[in-house]
Amino acid sequence: MEPYTKQQQTRIVNNIMAACRDISKLNGPAYRFISGCPGFIAHYNLSGFIAHYDDNQWGHKLGDDILECQRINQWANFQPGQRDYEYNMSRKAIYNTICNNLKG
Repeated sequence: MEPYTKQQQTRIVNNIMAACRDISKLNGPAYRFISGCPGFIAHYNLSGFIAHYDDNQWGHKLGDDILECQRINQWANFQPGQRDYEYNMSRKAIYNTICNNLKG
């Protein structure tokens, strides 16, 4: 798999940060990223994922769940030279940037 480009990383981070303030802003690429991370499930589609994090529906907070799952989203089982290492390190960079932004 190809690693995320810097532009893709920035777009995903920005969209997830917006979705942490207003879950209805979550777009397809950011949904595919976050729902593919350990600790998250796809909820069948984007609408289901949004419904899960709609504060008026379930009381879950996307930002809280992201921070809670940071430790398991480091892809530490991949080593340089292994297949998909660069891809997974780009996922790690996105995830950690989101967490750093959430922590302020």
